[in-house]
Amino acid sequence: MDPRSGFCKSNSVFYSKRKPTPHPPNQYLDVTTFISSKPHHGKVAFIDAATGRHVTFCELWRAVDSVATCLSDDMGIRKGHVVVILSPNSVLFPIVCFAVMSLGAVITTMNPVNTPREIAMQIADSKPVLVFTVNKLVPKLASLKLPIVLLDDTEPEITIPSEAKILTTLQEMIKRESNGRRVRDRVEQDDTATLLYSSGTTGTSKGVKSSHRNYIAMIETFAARFKTEDTFICTVPMFHIYGLGAFVMALHALGSTIVILSRFDMHVLLSSVSKYKATCLPIVPPVVVAMVNDADQIKTKYDLSSLRSILCGGAPLSKEVIEGFLRQYPTVDILQGYALTESTGTGASTNTAEESRRYGTVGILTPNSAAKIVDPVTGEALSVNRTGELWLRGPSIMKGYFSNLEATTSTLDSEGWLRTGDLCYIDEDGFLFIVDRLKELIKYKGFQVAPAELEALLLTHPEISDAAVIPFPDKEVGQYPMAYVVRKTGSDDLSETAVMCFVAKQVAPYKRIRRVAFVASIPKTPSGKILRKDLIKLATSKL
Repeated sequence: MDPRSGFCKSNSVFYSKRKPTPHPPNQYLDVTTFISSKPHHGKVAFIDAATGRHVTFCELWRAVDSVATCLSDDMGIRKGHVVVILSPNSVLFPIVCFAVMSLGAVITTMNPVNTPREIAMQIADSKPVLVFTVNKLVPKLASLKLPIVLLDDTEPEITIPSEAKILTTLQEMIKRESNGRRVRDRVEQDDTATLLYSSGTTGTSKGVKSSHRNYIAMIETFAARFKTEDTFICTVPMFHIYGLGAFVMALHALGSTIVILSRFDMHVLLSSVSKYKATCLPIVPPVVVAMVNDADQIKTKYDLSSLRSILCGGAPLSKEVIEGFLRQYPTVDILQGYALTESTGTGASTNTAEESRRYGTVGILTPNSAAKIVDPVTGEALSVNRTGELWLRGPSIMKGYFSNLEATTSTLDSEGWLRTGDLCYIDEDGFLFIVDRLKELIKYKGFQVAPAELEALLLTHPEISDAAVIPFPDKEVGQYPMAYVVRKTGSDDLSETAVMCFVAKQVAPYKRIRRVAFVASIPKTPSGKILRKDLIKLATSKL
């Protein structure tokens, strides 16, 4: 193996240059037990930025034990049962996750802004037995007739639909005294811990089966990257792998204090850095851009002197943005990373300011992982500085997609290689560079939007005969969905606004169509595949 690039000529594999991380040998180990066994010294684990409510490590684990007892003894939750959490970020979110996973049951998360239609689709696919949610979101679930536990107490101003099956509140469960003898199945590292939904390479959302082993490996990777007990601001959603993996699990396992924002707000974010003396701020590229553009006002209004680093994921930062940030905030390091839901939040990272100054890179492969750069046409594994599809392998790679063998076999090969759908190259020093995406996904503020899902929805409109959705570049959000639409004969009055409103009523805000162009036909290959590159070229030709 070349020690500089990590490339091995004998098998055309790139190996991580990072020092390998340990992995516990005990086969019978769940991620909750693994995390709770870490020495936390009774310090503050989570803080609610809005209310200032503190939860210490001791309080957290007492609550987890009580909730797990209720789930097991009172509600009959067993290993393999799927439990939904539909909630904004909250100090209660980790309690539910840890309690469920400690029993060998499986957590599936949902975006609170999802429509009832989108929620019903995920419920139908994942087949959960119980839902944790907040009062204001109950109406989205009421018709599904699933038993519900409220994360907050009943609010008089919110009317709970009569058909909603409310069992209890989380606060009541926390009051339960644990007898230490609850019914519990033996949990193995290879058992499924979470079922997070991702669009994968193409198509509609699929449940990603991540095991306890996957998360333990991810936690060990973070432990090698962050050595000190920092204070982090949790700006990213906990229903996403970034929020769930990093904040609920990995950084918590290190003994860090996590300040939680229930929703993103720039003022609350920066005020929280000042108030709680945060040292690290994990954010997405649009927030970095905003901090550069409004730097003079931000530095006048907020005390950011405690901030030592920002951790940015979702898309590579440009040279201009990095240099602009470092000019405005010279004492703050920029760290970047690349990951997927399918790789349990790991893949590559820059671990120092010097590494991040290798402009355009997302870093070096994470410990214990390997990569291939594969020619998407010939299947040839390529060497240094040659562009192809990135394949990843390592202890954090998912088990597969839930109840979807076809999608699993097209994404994971028999040797455990994950086809990421990203066009990349690795340079002579082992740094990974993202060039483009093979997979037909749109990245809006770090969220994945599958064109196929929006196209299928557009085709249900009575005045649309054909449609194609593409990513349209935008400096603030990265990309947003743009639709090319073919009107049916006699539907010349169908407007751009009407199309956008039709979609907006049925999807979460980040999936909304934000630009529409009407065309006579959609360009396609002889086999019927949409020629998106032609449409992208057409859409961006006037920029």
